[in-house]
Amino acid sequence: MIQIKAKPVQFKFNEYLSKGFELLKKDFGNFILAYIFCAVMSIIPFCGLLAAGNFYKYCRKIDKGEPAGPGDIFNFDDFMPYFILQLIIVGAVFAIYIPMMFFIPIAAIAGGDSPSPAFMMFLIPYIFLIVIAFTVVALIGFYIPGLISLKKITDIKTLWNMSKVMTKNNLLSIFLFAIVVSFLSQLGVFFCGIGLLITMPYFYITHYFAFEDAMQQIEYDEIKEIGLKNE
Repeated sequence: MIQIKAKPVQFKFNEYLSKGFELLKKDFGNFILAYIFCAVMSIIPFCGLLAAGNFYKYCRKIDKGEPAGPGDIFNFDDFMPYFILQLIIVGAVFAIYIPMMFFIPIAAIAGGDSPSPAFMMFLIPYIFLIVIAFTVVALIGFYIPGLISLKKITDIKTLWNMSKVMTKNNLLSIFLFAIVVSFLSQLGVFFCGIGLLITMPYFYITHYFAFEDAMQQIEYDEIKEIGLKNE
């Protein structure tokens, strides 16, 4: 029986980049079409993360040689966990703006037409702290999409706790990975924007390999483990 137990994951930075490129070459045309469908589905409210998750499942099918088509992107099986996750994100963003909703009117009254020095002293560190907080939370929650789409785990608290354990000691590597992959995927901008259809699928494919490798690392076969202990 295959069991899943969260543990710190060995992050294989270069392997994900190279495997992503190889898989993209394997089914180049369909990956471009799948990305277009992913972009279209992202237009639907609260379906952006779901579209990305479906892209990861599509990548797994192509990687494993299973029957798959770009139309698999339009799948709503995982809608609820992604919907709840996005509601939490929206709620967090709204909560962050609550202090500014009170401080801005006060600063406007005190400063008149010119910006208040006190307001700027508050705003700049506040924005800086927000960026840092969002970055850290995003890094800790890095494996959540993979756990939802590739392992069918839907409880948000469980997802967060598992991802927190899996990313332990890997936050810097994941941060650098995100920067490098984002840069490579945005190279299409230099080709009048059309090139994004070629480079953006690479962004998702490399993330798929990061998720897939992590899922394999946290799996263990209970039957095999018992056999090894008996030996």
